Amino acid sequence: MKIYLANPRGFCAGVDRAIDIVDLSLKKYGAPIYVRHEIVHSRHVVNSLRTKGAVFVEELGEVPEGSVVIFSAHGVAKSVWDEANRRQLHVIDATCPLVIKVHNEVNRDYTQGYDLILIGHAGHPEVIGTLGQIPDKFHLVSSVADVETLQVEQGHELSYVTQTTLSIDECRDIVAALNTRFPHIKGPHQEDICYATQNRQNAVKALASLVEVILVIGSPNSSNSNRLRELGERCGIVSYLIDAASDIDPLWLAHAKAIGITAGASAPEVLVEEVVAYLKTFGPAEVEDLTVIEEDVEFLLPKELITIESSGKSVGAQAG
Repeated sequence: MKIYLANPRGFCAGVDRAIDIVDLSLKKYGAPIYVRHEIVHSRHVVNSLRTKGAVFVEELGEVPEGSVVIFSAHGVAKSVWDEANRRQLHVIDATCPLVIKVHNEVNRDYTQGYDLILIGHAGHPEVIGTLGQIPDKFHLVSSVADVETLQVEQGHELSYVTQTTLSIDECRDIVAALNTRFPHIKGPHQEDICYATQNRQNAVKALASLVEVILVIGSPNSSNSNRLRELGERCGIVSYLIDAASDIDPLWLAHAKAIGITAGASAPEVLVEEVVAYLKTFGPAEVEDLTVIEEDVEFLLPKELITIESSGKSVGAQAG
């Protein structure tokens, strides 16, 4: 059996930063530290942080007044910030800087009088947070069909932004439909889909030319992990999303001579190692890294945590 490991895979700079923020906050303030929503969409990461003293909540009403609360990497609506201020919570913001970039684009265009369109998936925490930047003049589209039925006020200028973890190909089709229907629509100065999403999708495309099965390691509620599985399928390769090695059905691999493995941006490298170890139980296996690009992106920690960073590692360095 040949096993190809997609590279880049796993943790991105935003996820590394978010996890470090929880770890360092626990060191500085002690347990419990409250985290609104899963810090990143990984059951493994969340369970690990929970054992250290992080308490995960869905709403700020579950957080005692005056406590330390961390906002997840997905970002939050302005109303959540307002509630935190009213309740005198000490907020540490772990929102990914690339999501903050989208929020800044939204607020800038709104102040300039644009009606806004967000390309994204309804109900995803990042989408909820981005829509929550603006109280009105915001439309959500998730498909080309949504663009065709979109109702906007005549004569208003339009601009669009995108969820950062979308499929590049899917987003390209929706943007093309928007430009066809609204020729004067304004887009972002730079691509909103994050570098890590793009790189991991490009790595899956490279895998697809070499393997018969692709295993994507990531939690079911991880948007970028789901997009990786869908991309593998679109490339004509049977692809499965798994949370861990224990999710693998041996029948998936019965006749496969080459298997590709990747991991979503929230999945730790230890899960990749466990999957490789499991596959080796079926017999001799040759493992090869398939690298499409090297990542060296770093994001700064919040100022209040920089002074206590003691691990010596570069925050945001690619893991695996």
